[in-house]
Amino acid sequence: MRTVYERCAGGDVHKRRIVVCRRYPGSEGERISEVRTFGTTTGELEALAEWLMEVGVTHFAMESTGVYWRPVFNVVESVCEVVLVNAHHVKVVPGRKTDVRDCEWLADLLEHGLLRSSFIPPQAFRELRDLTRYRKVLIQARASEANRIQKVLETANIKLSSVATDVLGASGRAMLKALVSGERSAEVLAELAKGTLRNKREDLARALTGRFSEHHGFLVGQILAHVEELDRHIAECDSRIEECLSPFVLELSLVRTITGVGERNGQVILAEAGVDMTRFPSASHLASWVGICPGNNESAGKHKSGRIRKGNLWYKTALVEAAWCASRQQDTYLATLFRRIARRRGPKRAILAVAHAITIAVWHVLTKHEPYRELGPDYFDRLDRSKLIKIHLQALRRLGVTVAPAAA
Repeated sequence: MRTVYERCAGGDVHKRRIVVCRRYPGSEGERISEVRTFGTTTGELEALAEWLMEVGVTHFAMESTGVYWRPVFNVVESVCEVVLVNAHHVKVVPGRKTDVRDCEWLADLLEHGLLRSSFIPPQAFRELRDLTRYRKVLIQARASEANRIQKVLETANIKLSSVATDVLGASGRAMLKALVSGERSAEVLAELAKGTLRNKREDLARALTGRFSEHHGFLVGQILAHVEELDRHIAECDSRIEECLSPFVLELSLVRTITGVGERNGQVILAEAGVDMTRFPSASHLASWVGICPGNNESAGKHKSGRIRKGNLWYKTALVEAAWCASRQQDTYLATLFRRIARRRGPKRAILAVAHAITIAVWHVLTKHEPYRELGPDYFDRLDRSKLIKIHLQALRRLGVTVAPAAA
């Protein structure tokens, strides 16, 4: 096979060590292959970088193994181009798998140009990714704590959630803090309601009559303190994310013009994919990278399972949230798309189709730097007017009504 990269290397990355194979041409034109093992501390990785520079390595390939590839990337990217590859795409021959074989196999594939590099965003967006992902973890932790409060209240015969929509709202927190401080009178607790909830004071009094003990008070107090701490951390993350996105306010505003995409989902979309769409040759490439497009599995002329592939889970989650939001809006193209597919394939497949449409819109919006253009709820009717007329005429005939179509 043709040699694409004359001076290249492949590395098999682990937590405590990395086995590297470098390949370069010898003085008589022969291919020289050398293998060496390095540690993964910064000093040892700098020694690896110098070892690669000795022979002028231009490309270095490694698998995206958990987070262990990141320290290597941070050091090696300054001396050569790093090719991060999906481990699923570079499986070696069964029965011959060792660390040395792995690094030699990666170097061999890279040498002949058979590796496809994974998308690695610039440093600013890698930092933004860390922030948005950590915020998501904090929000999930807060949701878990809210569920724990609900379990404790149910155990204590307190049915606050049956009356108040948000147990951790302003009224709910005031009542919970009063319970923790020792107040047991249902009427006094009900008087702490605020806003429209005051109209339900009688229902609240009945719901707050229970078996709330000092033990329950201790648990609720601990959970409330944790929730308030999580709220503070989430607010600090929000502030930091807005600060990091300040140079990309225009791109964020363009993405938010897409139906269903809100502030937080827009931030996640930019953090995961960046603002430079030249990395993705087409909108279909972006959808494939996210893992939101149907799979293509054909053999012997038969189309097998078309289930979606694994992709960027954080991006995909934000898209699905935006898709559910878009599906509930009225008089929009995305809502119509959801209803059309949900009737035939069910809501789960329909929501993935809407998420795919949002991904296509994101690519076009960021590529053309133009706001999203709403196609309208009648887009599919306009697409094939004659077919729609035929369907309605058939439906009328089944009802016993005969209508002659007007002349064109």
